[in-house]
Amino acid sequence: MPESPPPNRAAAAAKIAANPTGYKVCEGCDSIVGSAAALCPNCHSYRFDAAPDRVVLQARILGSREQTSVTADDLG
Repeated sequence: MPESPPPNRAAAAAKIAANPTGYKVCEGCDSIVGSAAALCPNCHSYRFDAAPDRVVLQARILGSREQTSVTADDLG
């Protein structure tokens, strides 16, 4: 049985799902970034999917599991 994600990931996912037009999904690494981002801070890709249904789906996926990617915050 999978463990539940930390509350902050689930809360962040719920916030994103409630306002999907404020975000977009990176097509390079599937991270969710703010709609104003020109480059993904994690993989530096410049291709995004801003469709609200894609953002909500990805938020639910990311919010339901542990973090598996390395972010800039992890390196600092």
